[in-house]
Amino acid sequence: MGSVAGWRTAFWVMSALTLVLAVWVMAKVPDYPGQPKGERMPLRKVFTTPGVRPVLAVVMAWMLAHNILYTYIAPFVATTGLGERVDLALLTFGVASLGGIWMAGKLVDSHLRITVLVSLAAFAITAFIFGVNTQSSVVVFIGIVVWGVTFGGASTLLQTALADTAGSGADVALSMNVVAWNGAIAGGGVAGGMLLNAWGVSAFPWALVVLLIIGFIVAWGARSHAFKPGRRHGDTQVAAH
Repeated sequence: MGSVAGWRTAFWVMSALTLVLAVWVMAKVPDYPGQPKGERMPLRKVFTTPGVRPVLAVVMAWMLAHNILYTYIAPFVATTGLGERVDLALLTFGVASLGGIWMAGKLVDSHLRITVLVSLAAFAITAFIFGVNTQSSVVVFIGIVVWGVTFGGASTLLQTALADTAGSGADVALSMNVVAWNGAIAGGGVAGGMLLNAWGVSAFPWALVVLLIIGFIVAWGARSHAFKPGRRHGDTQVAAH
């Protein structure tokens, strides 16, 4: 009964936080118009725009890593003896994600590139630590906080990078982002299930490390178009994913 009550508490807390965030977005985020249909760039042209594919590749690698762990968080935390506290793990992740959203909002204009690289590196290091030490509940919860912060800012950072790169094709590019993001959700569930069935949860951290290193290498190498250093100077409008 305690576990069920904990799940219900976590559900209502996260629902309340989501409602507060939705109200804030409606009150503060400008309602920019989209492009008229006749002015939209062709899908292929946008996809081949320099920088678009690297950003989408980072989206896939980063979100695949995230969704493998997030989808199977219950069996993962159970290895630390926290099987009855999945609710607390998810609540911790959710609150940390809100902090990540705030941080990304502060840093996206002035330090987009470095914030993306630091986020990927921090998540990769966290995954590595999970791989070598999942016996300590304190270590796991600290890792969940780092993971949550990096994930919270991911959407803002990646969509901004994609919109800047695509320019006038931003609407089409951000539609691709939705496909990549949702594909990573599905792919994370499938990949995580295969890993769990074949090697157990101990394989999760190492799969995450590989994916995040790939994402980091792509982001590091895409400094000319996708993840430019320095302060942003564009005024590209960014829509939600």
